[in-house]
Amino acid sequence: MASCGFVSLVGAGPGDPGLITLRALDRLRRADVVVHDRLAAPQLLDEAPATARRIAVGKAPGHQPWSQERINRLLVAEARRRRFVVRLKGGDPFVFGRGAEECLALAAAGVPFEVVPGVTSAVAVPALAGIPVTQRGVARSFTVVTGHTAGTDACDLDWPALARAETLVVLMGMANLEAIAANLVAAGRSSSTPAAVISDGTTDRQRVARGTLEDIAIRAQGLSSPGTIVVGEVVALAPRIARLVPSGNPPAAAVEARRA
Repeated sequence: MASCGFVSLVGAGPGDPGLITLRALDRLRRADVVVHDRLAAPQLLDEAPATARRIAVGKAPGHQPWSQERINRLLVAEARRRRFVVRLKGGDPFVFGRGAEECLALAAAGVPFEVVPGVTSAVAVPALAGIPVTQRGVARSFTVVTGHTAGTDACDLDWPALARAETLVVLMGMANLEAIAANLVAAGRSSSTPAAVISDGTTDRQRVARGTLEDIAIRAQGLSSPGTIVVGEVVALAPRIARLVPSGNPPAAAVEARRA
């Protein structure tokens, strides 16, 4: 390893900086370079040493100054300078994070690397909105899909299969929410199926809209990306669970009761 550095592909979690793993924090605190996307919580960059170089390579809808190939070249180049590089990615690197592409590029270049899994928004965001993606007697499985091409003619999603999913979680689908709902109904899902949209999930900016496939696009108007779409009967549990799911620190009364 004397002739080359090392790259750690780190999952930053779904938005709340408190949901990052201990291993991920360890890597950040030892980084020489942090290559980060726009969905990683800004507070996490403060965990890196003050001397660490921070490089923003985030993509946004309609604004992608960094191509994936350019990011791959950057990771290889920084590692070849014998640096410890942390590639900080929102959620989990292997869940629509293009982490595998970066791993393949590093492997082809002979650069040693590791993957540090992160908490994916596909599960965490619904949970903190009171929606379990599985529930005994309601949903025994869940399906996760990307929705960023769901409104295009070139979309190759298997809508009949998605319509049969017990719980369907759609990431990166906010711009195509109306098309997603319509395609699911056209493929056989009932228009009365409960649906929810969670915007800026797990953060203090979180907003939730609930309805059905028939009206969720209307109810979610005004919600911004990043957003998580959930379709299925588990959404109906949210009114009972959401008010009981704490976000952040537990209430002081609960802490005092435990100490009593």
